[in-house]
Formats: sequence, structure tokens, C-alpha cells
Amino acid sequence: MKPDFIDFTEEMRKEYKILIPNALPIHFELMREVFAMYGYNIDLLNYEGHDIIETGLKYVHNDTCYPGIVVIGQLMYALLSGDYDIHKTALMLYQTGGGCRASNYVHLLRRALKQAGLGFVPVISINFGGIEKYSGFKVTAPMFVKGLMSWLYGDFLMLLYNQTKPYEKKENCTDRLLAKWNGEIIRQFKLNKGLTNSAIKKNFRAIASDFSQIPVHKKNKIRVGIVGELYVKYARFGNNHLQEFLWAHNCEVFIPGILGFAMYSLSIGMEDKKLYGEKAGTVIFSKVSVKYIESLEKIMLDVLKDYKCFKAPMPFGEMKKLGQKVISTGVKMGEGWLLPAEMMELVSSGVNNVICCQPFGCMPNHIVGKGVIRSVREHYPDANICTIDYDAGATKVNQENRIKLMLSVASEKQ
Repeated sequence: MKPDFIDFTEEMRKEYKILIPNALPIHFELMREVFAMYGYNIDLLNYEGHDIIETGLKYVHNDTCYPGIVVIGQLMYALLSGDYDIHKTALMLYQTGGGCRASNYVHLLRRALKQAGLGFVPVISINFGGIEKYSGFKVTAPMFVKGLMSWLYGDFLMLLYNQTKPYEKKENCTDRLLAKWNGEIIRQFKLNKGLTNSAIKKNFRAIASDFSQIPVHKKNKIRVGIVGELYVKYARFGNNHLQEFLWAHNCEVFIPGILGFAMYSLSIGMEDKKLYGEKAGTVIFSKVSVKYIESLEKIMLDVLKDYKCFKAPMPFGEMKKLGQKVISTGVKMGEGWLLPAEMMELVSSGVNNVICCQPFGCMPNHIVGKGVIRSVREHYPDANICTIDYDAGATKVNQENRIKLMLSVASEKQ
């Protein structure tokens, strides 16, 4: 049976540029280089502005969730901008395969391409469920390992960068150090180094040592955590540069790492076993995968014990137990139980001010975001939680005014 999508062939691999919307700047820079090591030419899209939203709305129904409108808008805008040879360009999106609407982004993008007369442009689905297969694109075991490590190193770099940047005495010295370590990790990956537990630990110690030596001001800043739907939680365009706005208003920003989402997603098999009697093979894969990533997380946490100047995140297992005080781990659509668990982890560790980023059309996010705030406050009365809606019609001014109101409350409590 002929597949209903354009195959990305081996010839295309040699000649085509693959476009990906940039959702996690630190992580995706590392991932781009991993793709390049295996022969894929990747461009990360950073287009911003109202034209992107309008392009998304032109090709995607306005009832689609906001992240879908934004990422498809970026991809379609790139093709229509003249910046790329449309006959030598492919597009890439992640496909979850679950109940989240993100599972349908790939199909919505293909429909948009046909509508624009660009149906010949191949769309590659990144997924781990074998939903689609291509003759010219394959995620090999070494590529997968380095991709996972790019998430691990990305989380560690993001953690230290976010806790150092707001306090730096010399402007942009934190950015230069981030660029230095980004280049060093890529160099090691190319030599198949930096991948073993001992090498990771050595690198983490060197990274933490470098960041701890950056001269900083000892200022009293408002601590703010960011949680919410995955795209608007991390992507600068998706949340209107929320982190930069908070920095400009005397805040230190805490953003939970992406590995937590990976462990949450992989643990679903174990939860399904408890609730529905999932197949044994799925449960074994789920347990082994989560245990392995937790071992990597432990390396990070063990290193941070020697650097008290940095606030370490809570181990995944402990955060999961904390979240169960307000929600069942059987809630697994979208960000599911992970979102309120991240809220609980932040406020329990002294980050009482939390912004929950909620995009239009993401019903699971609204339910597990807004729906648990009262329960979280019952456990932590000082929790100052603010929900911010992101959609095609929302104005940045209204969003920032709501955040300013939250910050004024935070200042009064300091």
C-alpha cells in the first residue's frame, strides 16, 4: 500500500535542507549538530512577528491550538519567503502519537502545503512509535544516544545559565561561556566522547566550575518559575520572550528541564499497566527507559551537591510523588500530571511565584493548569500562581500587565 506522504529519500538527504521551528534554543543548537554529524542539513527557524501568525491562520483553522498555528506558520512562511529553494527543502515536526493535538500537526502541515501548491515538499515526522518511515531518514542508535545527551547537556546548561545570567557583573559573559561549552560538547560528540557516565560527570563538574566563577552581583531578585504547555513554556516566540521580560523586571527565572517531560512520557506505560493492564513488553521498556534517564539525572544532581551556589531541581521520582498530592498520575494527556507536579516542585523549594503558560486550544493544559491551582494553594498558601493565555488574538500588553500584577504581589511578600 502506497503511503499517503512524500518519502524523504536518500538523494534528498544529500541535497535538501531540513527546516525545524526552534523551540528550545540551547537544546536545539546541540541537536542540530547531532543531525549534521549523520548527514542531515538542518536550519532552525527563528522567524517572529505578526506575519508568522497571519501565515499560520491562513493555512490552519483558527480553532487549532496556538502552538500548531505558530510552528506551521513559521514553516509555511519560510517556504513562501524566498529564503529557501522550495525544491530542495524538507520540513520536520515532532509527532507524539498520543491524544494531544500535537499528534496531528504533521497532517495539518501537509494539508497546508497542498493548499499552497507545495505538496511536493516532504514533511518528516520525528516520533518513536514507528508512525512513519522514510527511505532517506533514519534515527540510528548512535544518533539517538547523542540526541538524548543533547537534552541532558541542554538541561544542565540551561539550569546554570538561568541562575547566572540575571546576576552577571560583566554583560554577556554568561552567553559567551554558554557558547564555549556548546562548542566543546559538539566537538566531543563528533569524536564520540562525552557520552559515558564518567565523561558526563567530568564535563558537568567543569561546566559547573566555570559558571560558578562568573563574577555576580549579590542582589535580591524575585524568583519566578515558568511551567505550562511544552512549546509556549520554552519557545521565545511562543511566549513573547517571557524570560527576557522577567529579567528586565528584576527576576530570576526557573524553567524545569525537558528531561522531566521525557521521563513523564516514558513512564506512561507503567501507569497504563496499573490502570488498563498494558502489555508486559511496553511496561519493561517504560521501566528500563525511565531508570536509565534517572541515572543520568542523578549524575547532574550529584555534581550540583558540590556547588551550593546553584539551586538543583528535585529528582523526578520525588517530584512525581509530590504531584500525587493534587493529581493522579493516570492523567496523561498533553503535559498531564507533570505540569502540576512542576508547580509543586517549584513552590516547595521556595520559588513561590509561578507563571503557567496556557495556549489557546490546549484543553488538557487548561484542566491540569488552572484546575489544580486551588489544590496547590491548599498545600502551599504562599503560592503566587498566574495563568497567562497565549493565542493569535492575545496582545502582548495584556499578557505583560497580568504578569506585572503578579510581580507586584511577589514584591509585597518579599
